[in-house]
Amino acid sequence: RNTDVVMEVGVGLGALTLPLASIAQHVYGYEIDSGIIRFHEEEGDLPDNVTLIHQDILTADFQQIAKLCGGSLKILANLPYSISNPFIFKLIENASLISTATIMLQKEVADRLMASPKTKDYGVPTVLLASCASVHKLMTLKPGEFHPRPKVDSVVVRIDFSEFSKQSVEERNYDYNLFRKIVRATFNQRRKTILNTLSGAGLFGDSIAQDKVANKKITQQTIEQANLKPTDRPETLMFTDFINLAIQVAHNKVKTVHSI
Repeated sequence: RNTDVVMEVGVGLGALTLPLASIAQHVYGYEIDSGIIRFHEEEGDLPDNVTLIHQDILTADFQQIAKLCGGSLKILANLPYSISNPFIFKLIENASLISTATIMLQKEVADRLMASPKTKDYGVPTVLLASCASVHKLMTLKPGEFHPRPKVDSVVVRIDFSEFSKQSVEERNYDYNLFRKIVRATFNQRRKTILNTLSGAGLFGDSIAQDKVANKKITQQTIEQANLKPTDRPETLMFTDFINLAIQVAHNKVKTVHSI
């Protein structure tokens, strides 16, 4: 819309920037390549409502960008596929600042983001992203659509963070860092049961971790109190199951500390 302020990541030669600028109020274009920035400055080929910013998006401060853009971020990105995964994690870490992100990804990366439980593609990025956004496939692009021609299919997805970004911290009622630790701990050894992986994750502090029997007992109790089975494996759990685990771990950790 003509009132939108858009954040574009990966300006390149402006193939997306120009049509964006024709319909948006303003485009802030982030580009890591100083040669490309210099090219546009010398050519003067971008309209006045485009501001180029020379920066590596993976090190950028999204809070500052949100202030610059005047609110929740609307992101469009055409990135080198080599940084797709860290960029997705960057979005997840800044979910509360983002409205939507429309991104072209390598098909296998897009498949992981949209994967269902009990599939090989289901993993850490699937669960973490599902906890804060919904992912919608917009189109598939074959290698012949590009020059030079890539070796893989590409998929454009729209990631909608808008409902999450409207929530307050209190409404989320769980420790996100603990949630993330649990997700990573279980998927790092995805063939093992969640009882075995979480028993070794040090969730209840050093004093409990040193007592293997007590540690395993409280871990099993926590899993069962979250309405899960100790024999479950991570690929069978929904993101809400991991959130329930995080809530229960935090509750039992407090009880454990008070009982010591």
